[in-house]
Amino acid sequence: MSNEVFYLVFLFGFYAFTVVTYFAVGYGITWLNERNPERKIQKGRGTDKRRKAEIRQSLASMFSACLPLTIGMYAQQKGWAPAPWDFSWWWALPLFLLSMILYDAWFYFMHRLLHTKWLYPLHALHHRSVAPTIWATYSEDVFDNFLLQSFSAVVVFVVPFPPAILICHRLFEHFNGMIGHCGFEYFATSTARSPSPLLCTTFHDQHHQSFRYNYANYFSFWDRVLGTLAPNYDERVKTFEDEAPRITISPSLEFAEAQEKAD
Repeated sequence: MSNEVFYLVFLFGFYAFTVVTYFAVGYGITWLNERNPERKIQKGRGTDKRRKAEIRQSLASMFSACLPLTIGMYAQQKGWAPAPWDFSWWWALPLFLLSMILYDAWFYFMHRLLHTKWLYPLHALHHRSVAPTIWATYSEDVFDNFLLQSFSAVVVFVVPFPPAILICHRLFEHFNGMIGHCGFEYFATSTARSPSPLLCTTFHDQHHQSFRYNYANYFSFWDRVLGTLAPNYDERVKTFEDEAPRITISPSLEFAEAQEKAD
């Protein structure tokens, strides 16, 4: 099998895995959300009207999310980029954290760029989901998504990450993005607010609400330093932390009544 054929097979195989897990995780979290309506972040705002349109767009955009990873690995294999470091379990976690830190900076500044008047027409499709659902994770213009995910195609020319790190990071970003768009808060703890730099679902949900805040992806560092953190983010996390009831897998009264009417 030639190198080109191998990477084409990898690209379509990785895309297929992304699609399958998009639906598996999507329906799983939807099932959990229906049993915990009190954990909805934007209460009173309908969030499921665009599901079919979001899924259709996501099927296209998921391909453009897989493409940069394949390009980066192919560039390494062809010798266009520096040869990747040998993979070692001892260095796996530090390299993965470095990849996250670099990607978060890439995402923040590229995301800010996409909110300028010159590029916002590309990004506007994603913001039609003002109260995002898990189906909106990839509901964006394919070129917009490619720009945000092109980190994998660019970073290999600067840091020779082993392919295993690049693949694991893309998988992590896939699942993290779905949780970040699910519209329900399950991870509001003290580790998701100041002084911790970590985030929870509320962070990106507020970005969809206001458009002007919370541009980063994994950490709040850049938004705090550059003054783009939503003013009430920490307070909102604290509210969920203190007041949200325990997560349950039993059908909520609201869901049970809806099912009864449907039957």
